[in-house]
Amino acid sequence: MSQSRHVPVMLQRCLDLLAPALERPGAVVVDCTLGLGGHSEALLTRFPEARLVALDRDKEALRLSGERLAPFGERATLVHAVYDELPDVLDRLGIPRVRGVLFDLGVSSMQLDEADRGFAYAQDAPLDMRMDQTAGIGAAEVLNTYPPGELVRILRAYGEEKQAKRIVSAIVRERDNEPFTNSARLVELIRNALPQAAKRTGGNPAKRTFQALRIEVNGELAVLERAIPAAVQRIDVGGRIAVLAYHSLEDRLVKQVFAAGAANTAPPGLPVVPERYQPRLKLLTRGAELPSEEEVAENRRAAPARLRGAERIREAVE
Repeated sequence: MSQSRHVPVMLQRCLDLLAPALERPGAVVVDCTLGLGGHSEALLTRFPEARLVALDRDKEALRLSGERLAPFGERATLVHAVYDELPDVLDRLGIPRVRGVLFDLGVSSMQLDEADRGFAYAQDAPLDMRMDQTAGIGAAEVLNTYPPGELVRILRAYGEEKQAKRIVSAIVRERDNEPFTNSARLVELIRNALPQAAKRTGGNPAKRTFQALRIEVNGELAVLERAIPAAVQRIDVGGRIAVLAYHSLEDRLVKQVFAAGAANTAPPGLPVVPERYQPRLKLLTRGAELPSEEEVAENRRAAPARLRGAERIREAVE
C-alpha cells in the first residue's frame, strides 16, 4: 500500500500553530491519531529537537507508520492506544507534561482505502468499521441486533440523518429476511428508502448512515469527550493543542472544551478576578479555520476539515 497517496490535511497550518511551543529542545509532542504517520513525520522533521509520542488504536496503522518513522529512531514512541488513554500512556512513559498535542479526527486514509475494512460506501465490503479490529463489535452486528429505537437515535444523533425512521424501518424489515453482512446491500437499501428530494442533496445518500455507524462502533464521540479535556490538562503552560475535526458533532465538542477553558469563570461584580477564575486557555483560531480551495482541489478528503487551536496560558488552580 503506497503512502504517497496519503496527504495529511492542513499540514502546514498545523505545524505553524504548534511551532511556538515545539521549538525548544526536548519538547514532547503527542500525535493522538497517528494513522499513516504523515503529520508525525512532518513534526519530527520540522522540530529536530522534539520528541514524539504517537497513539493509534489500529495495529495495522502502527505497523506501517512504524516503518515510516523508523529513521527517527528513539525520538518517536508509538503506542497502541485509544486517544482518551493519553494520561495513562504519558504516566507509563514517565512524562508529566507535554508541549504540544495534535488530533486529526475521523477515519484515516488507510482505513478508507483498504476495501475490506468496510468504512467506505463507494465499494462493497464487509460491514466492519472497527478502527481496532481486535476489539468490540462491527457495524453488521449493530445493524442486525440493535432495537429499532436505538438505531433511529444513532442515525439522528451521529449522522444528523433526517430520514432516520424511514431508513431504520427498511433495515429492520430487511434484516428479518436476511442479516446484513456487506456494505453494498445497505447502500442500495438507503437509496431505495429515501424520497427523491433527499437523494438530491449532499453527495452519496448513504454517507450520513455510514458516519453514524462508524461513530457508534468506535465510540468516537464518547472517547473524544474524555480525550480533549484530558489532553488540555497535560499541556504545559505555553504548550499548544491543534484539533482537526471533520463533522459538526466533533467540532462542536472541541469548540465547547476550548471555549470553557478560555472563559473567565468569576462570579459577576468582583473588583479583582482571582487566579482560579482566570482563563486557562487562549484561542489561537478565530472560530474554526477551513482548508484553502487549493488544498481541497488537491485532496478532496480535506474538504470537510475544521481546525481549532489553543494555547495553555496558566495552570489550573484548584
